[in-house]
Amino acid sequence: MNNTNPTIGVFDSGFGGLTVLRALLPLIPGAHYIYLGDTARLPYGSKSRETITRYALSSARFLADQGADLLVIACNTATALSLPDIQHSLPIPVIGVIQPGAQSAKDQSTASDQTTVTDQITAADQTTAADQTTAADRSALADRSAVAHQTPVILSAAKNPRISPAQPQNPQASHVLVLATAATIQSHAYLAALNALGLPATEKACPLLVPLVEEGWIDHPVTAEVLRIYLLEALAEAPRASTLLLGCTHYPLLKPLIETTLHNLHHPMRIIDSAEATARAVAAHLPITASTDAPTCTFYATDSIEKFQRLGTNFLGQPLNEVHLIDLGG
Repeated sequence: MNNTNPTIGVFDSGFGGLTVLRALLPLIPGAHYIYLGDTARLPYGSKSRETITRYALSSARFLADQGADLLVIACNTATALSLPDIQHSLPIPVIGVIQPGAQSAKDQSTASDQTTVTDQITAADQTTAADQTTAADRSALADRSAVAHQTPVILSAAKNPRISPAQPQNPQASHVLVLATAATIQSHAYLAALNALGLPATEKACPLLVPLVEEGWIDHPVTAEVLRIYLLEALAEAPRASTLLLGCTHYPLLKPLIETTLHNLHHPMRIIDSAEATARAVAAHLPITASTDAPTCTFYATDSIEKFQRLGTNFLGQPLNEVHLIDLGG
């Protein structure tokens, strides 16, 4: 591997993986990225496990042949159904999107719980100390005004800390709600990953969100209403969920709308973007570099170059000026 300017392959069945690439670009200076969108064979989710694995392996091998030092499977379906096969078939590191998302949920939950415990202990200690001071003042001075003077300090120290709705001793404290496509939900890959980390989780399939995002209806009233319905249904099933994990690489484009919807439903939650979590996992896997070179990108698609450029610009947040058409077969 080139430790100074690594070549990183990223693939998805279409456009969503560009949100992972978008998150990667500022994290690894000097890297060269090769992105492959297998647009001729999307959607992967409607295919059998065997077919998905065959498609994913051909995409992965193409990127390895192009010189990738590390491969990112920026596709939830391929990660859920084909990650072990790809890892066993390639001589380079392979990182999927599910485990980083689950780990990020765990890390944020742990950090929140530690903050909660620290705040509670601090508040309790301060209250106890203030009570002891007040008792001493009573004994020494028999002055009720001194007691009154101490009261505001006690109340201030004892007020509730600003924390997430759940408490750490509550078994539901870190309940995670996962939004994803039907295929990803049916695999239960996120549920397994989160449960393995000790986090209870509820999964919710949101099949209409991907076509709405690809239509460009990011802040459209129809999308807002569909999202509201999905979240109402999900929260009815998991009313104590405090963390929302975006289990589809299309969903980061909807994050502002999701935040607004949760606010309107009076149910604020920590939001985990699996694209950003995956990018951080990739950066952590590579040695720190002192390179000041700007990252570079090469784009490939297996069909619909014009559509890939048009939609991809929204996902990447910058123009895709050149996309190469390739044929990976059936």
